[in-house]
Amino acid sequence: MSSAPLRLAVLISGGGRTLKNFLDLAADDRLPVDVRLVISSASAARGLAFAQEANIPTAVFERRQYDSHQAYGDALFAACREANVDYVAMAGFLKLAPVPADFTARVLNIHPALIPSFCGHGMYGLRVHQAALDYGVKVTGVTVHFVDNQYDAGPIIWQQPVPVFDDDDAESLAKRVFEAEKEAYPHVLRLLAAGRIELEGRKVKILASKHRPSPGADE
Repeated sequence: MSSAPLRLAVLISGGGRTLKNFLDLAADDRLPVDVRLVISSASAARGLAFAQEANIPTAVFERRQYDSHQAYGDALFAACREANVDYVAMAGFLKLAPVPADFTARVLNIHPALIPSFCGHGMYGLRVHQAALDYGVKVTGVTVHFVDNQYDAGPIIWQQPVPVFDDDDAESLAKRVFEAEKEAYPHVLRLLAAGRIELEGRKVKILASKHRPSPGADE
C-alpha cells in the first residue's frame, strides 16, 4: 500500500462495529491505519474484545471517576499522546472529552445523519434515525467531521447520502446507514493518510497532493 499508515487511537463505548471494520480492512491491506490504542468509556464494552484479539493495547476511562469533563479529557488525551498517535477516531464514543490544543484537527467522529440535521447532545443510535423518520426526510446519510468541544459541531470532512424508504423503521434505516458508515469513515482515513485533507477555518478541502503533513503542524 502506497500510503504510510496512520497511527490511530480509536475511542469506543459499546459494540465496536466501526473498530472491527477498521481492523478487518487493515488486515486485508485495504486501509492504511496502525491502531495503536483502543480506549473505551465502559469496561463492559464488547468492542474491547476486538482490540484484545488483535493484540492492541486497551484502556478504560469511565466518566464517573473524574470530577469534570476537562479532567476526563485531559486523562484520555494523555493516553493518546503517550501512544504517539497521529489521529484519534471516535467510533460510537458517547462521552464529552474536551480536545486539547495539540489535538486540534486530529480528532474525528462519524455521525449517522447529514449534519446539521438530527445531531447534537443526546442524538445517537436509533434516536437519530427515528428523528429523521418523524421529520419525513427522503434522504439521510452519514457525516465524518473533525471534533471540537461541542457535540457534532466540528468542520465537516465528508458526507454520504442514504435514501429513506416509505417502509423504513428506525432499525432498518440504521442498518442501511451503517453500511454507508463502513465506506465513508475508511475513505476519510485514506484521504488523511495520503495527505489530501486541508482545513481552512470551517472548510475542508480535498487535495491532490500525496504528501502527508505532520499532525499538529501549523497550516
